[in-house]
Amino acid sequence: MARRKAKPVQDEAQIDMTPMLDIVFIMLIFFIVTASFVKESGITVDKPTAETATKRPKANIFIGIDNRGDIYMLKNKVDKDAVKAMLEDMLLENPESTIVVQADSRAEAESLLNVLDAAKAAGVKNISVAAEQ
Repeated sequence: MARRKAKPVQDEAQIDMTPMLDIVFIMLIFFIVTASFVKESGITVDKPTAETATKRPKANIFIGIDNRGDIYMLKNKVDKDAVKAMLEDMLLENPESTIVVQADSRAEAESLLNVLDAAKAAGVKNISVAAEQ
């Protein structure tokens, strides 16, 4: 009787990466869904200076007013009558939105007041005007 030599068993330890990838993708989806996206005005303005200016820790809607009094939201020029409607739409997404109005130092006060009135009429609770210290 001849004996057969048994082949040595080579068990290679393999790590299954599938559960880890599942967790990473779930975390990614969670962070995307819960993140509040910033809605920029789309223009750069020369902000007025104020000694009592303070930093706002969080703002997610920016409205820009240039030196000619033109209003910009979401990187587009907006008519003063459309500001309220656009803000109402944005507030449907996030009712606790904070708005910062970035008015140029040479902008007319009337344009700034139109934006502030539209924001109040739309139901915005947190409104700030940007200034440099």
